[in-house]
Amino acid sequence: MSVTKIVPLTNVGLLSAAIDRAHNRPMGLPGLVVMYGPSGMGKSVGAAFAANLHRAYYVECRDTWSKKAFLQAILREMGIAAGQTLSIMVDQVAEQLSRSGRPLLIDDVQYLLEKAVANVLTDIYNASQGTIVLIGEERVPNSLAKLERLHNRVLEWVPAQPATLDDLRSLAQACYPTLKFSDDLLDDLRNKVRGCLRRIAVNLYRVYNEAQTQCWDSVDLAGWGARDWFTGEAPVRRGL
Repeated sequence: MSVTKIVPLTNVGLLSAAIDRAHNRPMGLPGLVVMYGPSGMGKSVGAAFAANLHRAYYVECRDTWSKKAFLQAILREMGIAAGQTLSIMVDQVAEQLSRSGRPLLIDDVQYLLEKAVANVLTDIYNASQGTIVLIGEERVPNSLAKLERLHNRVLEWVPAQPATLDDLRSLAQACYPTLKFSDDLLDDLRNKVRGCLRRIAVNLYRVYNEAQTQCWDSVDLAGWGARDWFTGEAPVRRGL
């Protein structure tokens, strides 16, 4: 099972609805949407779903990117040959956003906001007036607050939410349809990993593997017994 498996979970719905509102906003309102939250909460899963649903252009940022690398990545996603200068590339991106009416989703945007690359985002928005979605970690709102020209173009903030019990049911059913997970098992897992979707995915896979070994077709909390959940903490080293 891959954590990137697209299932309509809570954060998927929150992001998709925010993009809809931004895309259909009245004339004169800003068009930035920002989803932020801790790593592992399913933000990138929501981005992938939203990109498919809204036919959005999607780029995943890297810490090493310069302004040029960022613009080239967007233009590759758009299928457009990059111009020779940064100014030309900004105009190319903005023109395509205006013509297509498609949103631009920028994942892991925290890598850009504390660099000069952030000014390119403002230029793209000003030139296109399109719908641009920024997705990143918890520090993104504070980073944006330092960039007044970008910060005041935010239409909607979308804090990523911990996974709900319904999310766990949906994920378990989608990934392991032959195994029945009880609610008490799923709820215990959700509490132990504090709703972190990535760790939930890891643990569901562990349960599935154990079920294969034990020939289970269903599993509840009592059946799981004293087995530990993987919470991300390294094992305590035992004495020699």
